[in-house]
Amino acid sequence: MACCGGSGGSSSGSQEGKKKFFKCDVHTHILPREWPNLKEKYGYGGFVSLVHCADGRADMMQDEKFFRTVEKNCYDIDARLADCDRDGVDLQVLSTVPVMFSYWAKPEDTLDISRFLNDHLAEVCRVHPNRFVGLGTIPMQAPELAIQELRRCVLELGMPGVQIGTHVEGKNLDDASLFPIFEEAEKIGAAIFIHPWDMMAPERMTKYWTSWLVGMPAETCLCICSMIFGGVLERLPKLKICFAHAAGSFPGTFGRIVHGFEVRPDLCAKVNPVHPATYLGKFYVDSLTHSPEMLKIVVDMFGADKVMLGTDFPFPLGELEPGKLIESSDYDDETKKKLLSTNCLDFLGIPHSRFLP
Repeated sequence: MACCGGSGGSSSGSQEGKKKFFKCDVHTHILPREWPNLKEKYGYGGFVSLVHCADGRADMMQDEKFFRTVEKNCYDIDARLADCDRDGVDLQVLSTVPVMFSYWAKPEDTLDISRFLNDHLAEVCRVHPNRFVGLGTIPMQAPELAIQELRRCVLELGMPGVQIGTHVEGKNLDDASLFPIFEEAEKIGAAIFIHPWDMMAPERMTKYWTSWLVGMPAETCLCICSMIFGGVLERLPKLKICFAHAAGSFPGTFGRIVHGFEVRPDLCAKVNPVHPATYLGKFYVDSLTHSPEMLKIVVDMFGADKVMLGTDFPFPLGELEPGKLIESSDYDDETKKKLLSTNCLDFLGIPHSRFLP
């Protein structure tokens, strides 16, 4: 499928002198400009390739099947920086596009892909240390290899953590086989950003973009419930995790979740008897709500210390004017500063003094 018309770049225009707040965007995605033909390299299909178009855009293809078109700012650093300057974003936290997780592939091949993507991320951050921080990707379907690459990301490449999916080939994140990964992350102080992917019931979400509009929020809600009810958060109280898209549909269904726990503990409290409300404020979420009313609900629910700017840059379902929702809110300047920068730095374990006066 050929790319559509339109520009993949962005106009630059620094907001220096006009900016009031330092902005850290915890939720952005990036791809390398190119990578090897993975089908040829590994001997089987299903992997993503990037087909560049004359207008600067590129098509992501899974074998011969079209997945999505990305703009130039997804793979071109100069275009990305121009957008950051235009939008007054000082620091982006970079992570791969979730379809690149490749948890379905042979573990050694997913490890190889992860290393390639992580090395690319590390190089971007090395060249632009004041503009970008990276979150790596790891082969979650093979816990020993995942731990190996997690440690490499944090201890060798200098990343503050990794991004993972909401499930691993149908295993929810409370699956016992995955616990050692989270245990190691807590041990070395790695931050984990959890992003929905490979959404449930794809056969029922073929129209109206419902896989993204309904499936993604539901995936995240299921993931949070699994980690609470499954005792992961109880067993690892110092684990630093953040859920994308303002925790998905979890805030809107939390009352139902609590009621279910209280009236049917025989079903909900079989593994962890601790009330779900105990965990509010124990993990982070990004601010991607698209609604001032919903932002207030999320901040009230999780706390002003646990919500941080996240835009889903450079995709159209993200916040197209980064930070506008927070900056236009009624919160005082100290709260806005937390939401726009310091909470993100705390999540990543980065001293404020590295970026802030």
